[in-house]
Amino acid sequence: MALPPNFLDELRARTPLAPLIGRATRLTRSGRNWKGCCPFHNEKSPSFYVYDDHFHCFGCGAHGDAISFVMQREGAAFMEAIERLSAEAGLEVPKPSPEAARREARARDMHGVLAAAEAAFTRRLHTPEGRPALDYLRRRGLSDETIARFGLGWSGEGRGALAAELREQGIEPGQLLEAGLMQERERGLVDLFFNRVMFPIRDRRGRTISFGGRILGDGQPKYVNGPESPVFSKRRSLYGLDLAREGVFRGARLVVAEGYMDVIALHQAGFTGAVAPLGTALTQEQIEALWAVSPEPVLCLDGDAAGARAMARAAEVALPLLTPERSLRFATLPQGEDPDSLVARGAAPMEAVLGAARGLADALFDMLREGRALTGPEERAAFRKRLVDAAGTIADKGLGSEYRRAWLDRFFPLGRRGPAPAPRSAARPVPGAATRPAQARALLATLLHHPWLLADLDEALAMLDLPDGHAMQFRDAPLELPAGLEGEALREHLRGPALDWVLGARALPEGARPDAQPAEAEACFWHFFARLRGDAELHADLAQAQQEASANPTADNVRRVALLKEAADAHRRGEVGAEG
Repeated sequence: MALPPNFLDELRARTPLAPLIGRATRLTRSGRNWKGCCPFHNEKSPSFYVYDDHFHCFGCGAHGDAISFVMQREGAAFMEAIERLSAEAGLEVPKPSPEAARREARARDMHGVLAAAEAAFTRRLHTPEGRPALDYLRRRGLSDETIARFGLGWSGEGRGALAAELREQGIEPGQLLEAGLMQERERGLVDLFFNRVMFPIRDRRGRTISFGGRILGDGQPKYVNGPESPVFSKRRSLYGLDLAREGVFRGARLVVAEGYMDVIALHQAGFTGAVAPLGTALTQEQIEALWAVSPEPVLCLDGDAAGARAMARAAEVALPLLTPERSLRFATLPQGEDPDSLVARGAAPMEAVLGAARGLADALFDMLREGRALTGPEERAAFRKRLVDAAGTIADKGLGSEYRRAWLDRFFPLGRRGPAPAPRSAARPVPGAATRPAQARALLATLLHHPWLLADLDEALAMLDLPDGHAMQFRDAPLELPAGLEGEALREHLRGPALDWVLGARALPEGARPDAQPAEAEACFWHFFARLRGDAELHADLAQAQQEASANPTADNVRRVALLKEAADAHRRGEVGAEG
């Protein structure tokens, strides 16, 4: 059966190629892409490359997308591959029906209608009636080559001229209405676009799916986009994405600007990875579409209040979707500038702006802090909660922990009166600390006073074989904690003899105390982890984990190596000094 193009596009977007192909052959990073030995022919030197939306072997010529990979690798029929990938992506395969067949035919017809309209608008731009629009584009600095590449045109003055012209090609007004080129009024169907410069909106495959129109002069609204249709969804589409995919493939940055003219000016100036949303804030679907092209797009927004709000909204939408392999960067334009005006002075100013782009963690910290004095305990506590809550929205647990740690490391020195205290050793000799129960008590006290560590270190804690009794009872309790417990609520949850035993220590290393800095607390945990695990066992664990990760580089195996290596490094450095 024929499947709707939108469904196939959605399936490809929801099927990251590297994890899929990584099950069949070991892949390693190669710049923004991946490489490995080809799974389709025997080779010793890697010549097989995996990009965001396709794979290619320079040895045997194998080439395709996720669907063709499953078909070639497993000998599956087309529908078998579709069904398997759909199940993994959480999509339901459309059922064959006369209505589905009619929708598909209608979509094909609609692409033809839109292509015919684009040709009509382009032709009009180069007629006497379109001369004011062509002069406007040239005054904006666009070359004839750029105008042609983006398919820019002129709508004409309306009054049914488009319908009259396309009727000669067998296209009826009802088809123009369905394609979003006409609208119903009391007096009948009228043109949606009139007296406007026309910007074709294309999908990732380069097919025209709608239009945007800019009025000449001072009328309102300045820009109009076509309505939703069977082939056009505003929240899923990005202006310039078809050209940007090619630009990024050839090494350009993926840059998100604000408007049509910004995108066109950037491409003409050599920034061929530029795209823009369609007059709205970035949506989850648009961010996913960006990540299908590049793992770290750069959002280039105005340096005014509106630009700051747009950045904050984009960060809020992206945060739950982040993974270690995909994020965002933020570049802020000088006040009063936009990409169009900046590149008019040459490529160098724009390069400087993009080169100064900040990572999401740094940019979002400053956005969340905006306007906060942080001089009083209440302000500091509220800001800290906001940071912890924001980090908690990240679905990837390990990455969320890294964000929380990075933000708290920046938070603690803020708003203090007087000079910051000198760095302290994470721990000092503790009476009796050479015994395993005392070591266990110091490690558990660190977690009690700094429960945020558990989100990242629960796996490491579960590896420890602590002394029987209170130590083991207390170790097991935090592993089942409800998320977000701190302070008195945490103590109430853990109340019992084991808690009394932990709190009854005669002395604690500084890293285990409630007022320790995050870095001190983490160093203290790893110090006692290494002591309790033992040097020989720790290095044996690390060697085994590295071997398992090399054979099967899953996220869990790689994370286990990182945890054990951090413990081994802490042990080797002796970060907390000798014990009594």
